[in-house]
Parts: sequence; C-alpha cells; structure tokens
Amino acid sequence: MSIGQRALPFWKVEGIGNDFVLVEAEAVQGDDLCQLAQRLCHRPLGIGSDGLLLIGKGVNAPVSMRMFNPDGTEDFCGNGLRCVARFAYEQGYVQTPAFAIETLSGTIPVQLTLRDGRVETITAQLPPPRFHPREIPMLVDGEMVQDYPLLVAGHEVRLWAVNTGTTHSVIFTDRLPDEQTFSQLSPRIETHPLFPERTSVLWALIESPHRVQIRIWERGVGETQGCGTGAAAVAVLSRVAGWTQNPVEVRSRGGTLSVSWEPDAPIALTGPARILFEGRYWLDG
Repeated sequence: MSIGQRALPFWKVEGIGNDFVLVEAEAVQGDDLCQLAQRLCHRPLGIGSDGLLLIGKGVNAPVSMRMFNPDGTEDFCGNGLRCVARFAYEQGYVQTPAFAIETLSGTIPVQLTLRDGRVETITAQLPPPRFHPREIPMLVDGEMVQDYPLLVAGHEVRLWAVNTGTTHSVIFTDRLPDEQTFSQLSPRIETHPLFPERTSVLWALIESPHRVQIRIWERGVGETQGCGTGAAAVAVLSRVAGWTQNPVEVRSRGGTLSVSWEPDAPIALTGPARILFEGRYWLDG
C-alpha cells in the first residue's frame, strides 16, 4: 500500500451471470459514487463487473441497497437485489430469511429459501409493472406500448415497453438476433430519443407457454448474461399478450429465472445468487 491509499473491502457476487462488486456503504462515505462505480466496474483496469452494489442499514427496512451501472448512473437491479439479500442474511444484517430491502424503486420484500441451512434461491416481490408511457418513460402517445414500430438503422423493430423498476423495451421474435443485428440495433434503441432516460433492450423468443429465451442489452452496461428486471419485463409483457402463463421460466445466457405475475400485483422474481470471493481494492485518499 502506498502512502495516502486505503484498502476498500469488497465482495464479488453474481446472479445468473450478472456480476457485481458489492461494498458496504459505511466504507465509502464521502466518496463520489459515480466515479467509484466507473473505476471498480472497469474490467481491464478495475475489479470488473456489470455494476456496483452498496449495502447498508435502511431507515424503514433492515437493509438498504443502491446500485450503479459501470457508466456511473444509478439504477435498480433485480439480480443485484438478490445478491444483496443473500449477503445481508449471511453477514448478519438480518436474522430471519424474510425481510425487506430499501431501494431506488421502493421497499422490496424478499424471501430466502434455505436447504440444510444454506441459501438456495431468493424470491423478490418487485413493484407492480408500470405500463403508461410517461411512467416507462417513453415519448409516445397511448396508455401502453405494444408492438410499436420503430425504425432503427434501416431496420423496423416492433417494441413492447414497460417499467419493472427500470425501463425495458422487449422485441418478441421468432429467432434471437445474430451478432451483427444485436450489436448494431441494441445500442441505438437504448439511446433513441423516444427514451429520455434510455432503455434496456430484451430480444425474446417464446419457446412455450412457460418458457422464454432472451438476449440482453442493458442500458449503461451493454450485453449482459442476465437481467432480473428484464426477465420480469419479458414475462409480464408476454403474459399481457396472452402468450405465456404463470410461472414463466426466462432463460438467458447466464441462467434461468422464474417469474410469476397477476395484473395489478407485484412481480415475484425467483432465482439464485452467489458470493464468489472477497478482496481488497486500493483507493487513493
């Protein structure tokens, strides 16, 4: 360690291939969190991850969570939520497997399923989905965004959009996109002027009434192996269209999440989360 540096304890965690750097909020009080996220998440020069998670004591719940994308923007994350839930339980923030976590999208109830005393899966009750364009947000008219035609780089895509804690656009297709289509269109949809806060982009292939396969482009990140709120968005919108039934298995490159939802109700999102390793990162100051 050089003079003027301090050691920041961190944990590397993941949920269905969506990986995060997790730190305790007390350890970074006074730090610029946007800059910290950019530094820690940078894969060649930092620790490397899809996002930065901060865990602390909540005001109206035993645990609080903040999440920052690699570009420094603050967001909400379903996979990160499950990682925080497991960490909180195993590190003694809570004593029971059912508790709540304060987040950017409100206070979220979580339930850990244990087997032989170990955490097997975590179910989070995400807030009810928001469909109105102004709540997504998306600058279009109407009460809901369904099969909306959007011309991007000379290609027309049909968008469905919803907010499941963060903004998501879904393209239902009869085959997942090839590399060129995915890498060319996804970032352009993310930053399209219709989305004032940008959008994540999910390409979805319905395989059966209870199974959907997806490929993910997350806003502020790029391609990721998994996305909890994105899986919820796909399940909700496919249910609205009448193509799927509860529960819906949403499969991405990183693994599978189970989603159940009824109209006007929270979204039950179930899946695993793991703590991979603990380390120290040297920070100036």
